[in-house]
Amino acid sequence: MEALVGGFTLLDSLALAFFLLCWFGYELVMGRAASRRHNLNETINAERHHWMQEMALVDNRIMDAGLQSSLQNGTAFFASTSLLSVGGSLALLRATDDVLTFLAEMPFGLATSRIAWDIKGSGLVIIFIYAFFKFSWAYRLFNYTAVLIGSVPRPGSNRGRNPQEAANRAASMSVVAARHFNCGQRAFFFALAYLGWFVSGYVLIASTAAVLFVMWHREFASDALAALAKSPAPPGT
Repeated sequence: MEALVGGFTLLDSLALAFFLLCWFGYELVMGRAASRRHNLNETINAERHHWMQEMALVDNRIMDAGLQSSLQNGTAFFASTSLLSVGGSLALLRATDDVLTFLAEMPFGLATSRIAWDIKGSGLVIIFIYAFFKFSWAYRLFNYTAVLIGSVPRPGSNRGRNPQEAANRAASMSVVAARHFNCGQRAFFFALAYLGWFVSGYVLIASTAAVLFVMWHREFASDALAALAKSPAPPGT
């Protein structure tokens, strides 16, 4: 296809549009699926509410604190990984001349202009920055959840607060934190698809479609969702 502005072709433009449509379209579908409760995230969100309601009935909450800490630590790991990914992407932009020389010598030919490469690399940086903001905000929200867990009245407390309402507040905050965490993870997944654009627009379309299928399958048709739908096994089996 003939090159357009900055070395881009019509294929590049269509591939990028397809990539953005899949990403934001999937986010829209996930937002609307929240009311149907037929997907993995919403099923787990319901379990978050069950967890907090059970937590409000006991006095010893060491296990609950440990579980909440594991959620925070996992989020912190992804936030730090996002920063490393931003640094790696910026380093890729600094080495544009070396990369273009290397690609020109490849047997299958990946010739591209400097402007096109810099724009593609900048897009990758933006994706990882977005992921960092999502993960860092999720980490803070999980901290707020820990505070709300600690504020749930214990059995026999005479502070005048309703333990079940306080538990629902903690669960709702945990759900919001998980939603932002999931957005950050999707950014990582689509960043992997985005790497296909460095090869060609056709590869970007194929990699985006593959990532979209994997994410949809895990959310709506995975064995994890089937496991949550199963009835608990009777004792002794």
